[in-house]
Amino acid sequence: MAVYPEQIERLCDMFRRLDGIGRKTAMRLTLSVLDLPLEDVEAFAGALMAAKTEVGFCKCCQNISSAELCPICAATGRDRSIICVVEDFRAAMALEKMQEYNGLYHVLHGVISPMKGIGPDKLKIRELIKRLDGSVSEVILATNPTPEGETTAMYLSRLIAPLGVRVSRIANGMPVGGDLEYADEITLRRAIEGRYSMEGANPTK
Repeated sequence: MAVYPEQIERLCDMFRRLDGIGRKTAMRLTLSVLDLPLEDVEAFAGALMAAKTEVGFCKCCQNISSAELCPICAATGRDRSIICVVEDFRAAMALEKMQEYNGLYHVLHGVISPMKGIGPDKLKIRELIKRLDGSVSEVILATNPTPEGETTAMYLSRLIAPLGVRVSRIANGMPVGGDLEYADEITLRRAIEGRYSMEGANPTK
């Protein structure tokens, strides 16, 4: 026998589809919705639909954007000779918060993971290579220091190096298994400043 009405259970199940949301948190969010005025609930529903239908991807860097170009790619004054490659938009936003990096980004939308059936063809790698048209002098590989992130970085390094573009990897400050999204600004700054070349370099030396 259900404790809550069907409508409540259905909304709770929808919240549980979100990353990191368990049963208790989902139910707390659901019951919070019941406490909202009707106009706020309608605004909430409208915001959900707008986020899903009106937000797409930047045609240049593949970051989330509500316009053809994201604000970073459209901004003047950015160093367009450097591209920082990240796994997802969360990592790009984390790096942007430190206000130290002034280049552009490229969002892969994942990492190479044979166990999950994710190969290079399922990532935004082809779009990255198209951007290396001679105007880019350095590509910073800022995938997370996980086995999948390292595999992806090595794959990209071997793919990009023959094009005559310097390839570097974020280093100091990021522990193995760490996630850029949750790193503090000082750690991220050290990771960018301590990047090393991947052209035959050994990061352990």
